[in-house]
Amino acid sequence: MAAVETQQAQRVRAQAKFVRSSARKARLVTDLIRGRSVPEARTILAFSTRAVANDVEKVLRSAVANAESRPDLHWNGDDLYVVAAFVDEGRTLKRFRPRARGRVSSIHKRTCHITLELARTPAALAAEAAAAAARPKRTRAPKAAAAEPQAEEVQTEEQTPETTEEEGTE
Repeated sequence: MAAVETQQAQRVRAQAKFVRSSARKARLVTDLIRGRSVPEARTILAFSTRAVANDVEKVLRSAVANAESRPDLHWNGDDLYVVAAFVDEGRTLKRFRPRARGRVSSIHKRTCHITLELARTPAALAAEAAAAAARPKRTRAPKAAAAEPQAEEVQTEEQTPETTEEEGTE
């Protein structure tokens, strides 16, 4: 049971920083995919009419690639779901625009940081646990431990005749 809990705690994360969209607009898209499976989230993002959906889709693809390429995990992208999806505000670029009668008005070009965290679905965890239980447990062969002392005995036998020959020649 403890092994399953540690696997559930494993998450894969991807983050895009300084995306040129306001955090408020990006949150509308990330709210749609939070808690969904990866194939379902990809479908939702593909048919979303909002421009920031392309940026969120890139982050989702990056998180799936991270999960599949990590050597200690080797997760399948279709067995994952979006655990956390949140958007934080980034730096605001401040620009100015000339207005009437020599005045100026400020323009705030907002940015955001998009973060997605993926984990395995409970069904995939259960299937992996069942497969691990069905596999026969392998134990280390005692032959390897027995082979080492025999090698030591051979070395001692070789050393003893050499010492007797050297003593006899002197």
